[in-house]
Amino acid sequence: MTAAAAIAVRTGRSLTRWLPEHPPGGAGRWERNNHRGDVVTMLEGPAAALAAGAAAAFGTPPWGRAAVVATLGAGAFGAVDDLAERRGEREAGARGLAGHLAALRRGRLTTGALKVLGLAATGAACAVLVAPRPPRRASELADAALAAALVAGSANLLNLFDLRPGRAAKLTVVLAAALATGAPGSPGARRARPAAAGAAGAALAVLPGDLAGRSMLGDTGANALGALLGTAGLARWGRPGRSVALGVVTALTLASEKVSFSRVIEASPLLRELDRLGRP
Repeated sequence: MTAAAAIAVRTGRSLTRWLPEHPPGGAGRWERNNHRGDVVTMLEGPAAALAAGAAAAFGTPPWGRAAVVATLGAGAFGAVDDLAERRGEREAGARGLAGHLAALRRGRLTTGALKVLGLAATGAACAVLVAPRPPRRASELADAALAAALVAGSANLLNLFDLRPGRAAKLTVVLAAALATGAPGSPGARRARPAAAGAAGAALAVLPGDLAGRSMLGDTGANALGALLGTAGLARWGRPGRSVALGVVTALTLASEKVSFSRVIEASPLLRELDRLGRP
C-alpha cells in the first residue's frame, strides 16, 4: 500500500510539472472556464489518471490488472469527452446522464453518450477480469453485471463532484481511506489497499493546483479516479456490499439530475467548511 501511494504521488507530481510544458495538442485544447469563469487547465486530469494507473498495477492478481484497465479505460473515455465535445452540446440539453441518453435515443451520439458507453465497456472488462471464471450461469452473469455497474457508476459519480476546486480530489482521499481501512488480517481490505492507495496518492499529487483554482480533474481525471475507487470496492466487498454500494451510487446519480450537490453542500455548515478547506 505504501509503495503504491508513493509511486502515485511521485508520478503525479512529476506529470503536473511536465505536462504543462509539453501539452498534448497544445495548451489551449486543455483550457476551460471554471464555475467563476476563470480559465483553468485540465492537464491535471491526465496527470492523475496516469499516476493512478501506474500505482494500480501493484495490486495482486487479478485486482492489479483490473485496476489498470479501469483507470486507464475510464480516463481515456473521459479524455474523449473533454477534448472532442462539440460546441453547443450542453446548451442544446446534452447535460448529465439523462441528457446524453435522451440524445442517443434521438439518434444523436454525443461525446458524453460515447463516454457512458465506454465506461460501461470498461466496467464489463473489469468484471470479467476479476471473475473466478468466464460468467455463464445466470448467477455469474448477475454478479458480472453488478461488478461492471459499480465500476462504471463510480467513475461517473465522482465526475459529478468535480465542480469546485479540490472537491472531487478530497472526496477521493476520504473514500480511499475508508476502503483501505479494515480489521487486521481482513482479506477484503488487504485486496483493496493498492487500488485505494493509488487513487489517494494520485489525488493528493494534483490537489494543490486544484485547490488553488489553477487546474481541475475534468472527465479524464475524475472518471479515472472514480473507476479505480469502484475497483477497490470490488476487491473489498462481496455481493452484499457491492449491491449496497451500487444502490448508493445509483441513488446519488439519479439525485444529481434533480438536485445540485453544490447547493446541498452550501446549505450545510459542516459540509460547506469541509468543501472550502484548503482553498485560498
